[in-house]
Amino acid sequence: MGKEKNPRRVAENEAMAKTRMLRTSPQKLNLVAQMIRGKKVEKALTDLTFSNKRVAQDVKKCLQSAIANAENNHNLDVDELIVAEAWVGKNLVMKRGRPRARGRFGAIMKPFSEITIKVRQVEEQA
Repeated sequence: MGKEKNPRRVAENEAMAKTRMLRTSPQKLNLVAQMIRGKKVEKALTDLTFSNKRVAQDVKKCLQSAIANAENNHNLDVDELIVAEAWVGKNLVMKRGRPRARGRFGAIMKPFSEITIKVRQVEEQA
């Protein structure tokens, strides 16, 4: 008499992971996401490891989580995974300020963003 099982949000050969509340702007995060889109996961992990961008380490954690989800939850082969999609979204913006000359107030916006990474298993062509 229980509830029905929720349908999967991704296809049978896909897995995904999401990281929220990353303390960087979506524009900067999207530069790192573009770096890994469409690549094999080994190459994407290598690129993120040696990237000079600060947020690359957080993106690497998210990618490793997606790989672990694919392996443990969906029984996909890690060697055949590619980064199918990586998209970035806005999150909250902390509003801070700094007093300026002549009684004015300089607004300082501190944006947060989120990233979603979807990995897909593809059979290698010989």
